Amino acid sequence: VYHCCVLCFASVTSTSDLGHVFEGAESIVLPCQFFGLIPEENPTVIWRRYDLKPQIVHLRREDDDLRGQNQRFSGRTSVKPDALDSGDFSLSLRKPHLSDSGVYTCSISDGKDEITVTEVQLQVKGHTLHPLEGL
Repeated sequence: VYHCCVLCFASVTSTSDLGHVFEGAESIVLPCQFFGLIPEENPTVIWRRYDLKPQIVHLRREDDDLRGQNQRFSGRTSVKPDALDSGDFSLSLRKPHLSDSGVYTCSISDGKDEITVTEVQLQVKGHTLHPLEGL
């Protein structure tokens, strides 16, 4: 008889809907608060969009590590420098584009195991002109 023991993190994933933001707004913050125990070894905050290749929107270890970042987000994302100390993994996305609409997943990893903290639905809308605008 073989016995298998699997160690895994229990995680509570909440999905929040930010509603919408207009394209070209200064920025939008995608909320992610982690109240669990942050791994002591190799803690990493990972923001992803699973519908993109590559999937990485933002990755933060002790500093930002954007080598594997999807190029469409280049220079437009940030996470607070003290994120791994405070548990506030919220992502700031500058100048949102229509193509930024989608489901973003915020996770924390120690290099072996990963906990999904939250999923955030972002809808970016284009500007529509009112019929009397521009007259």
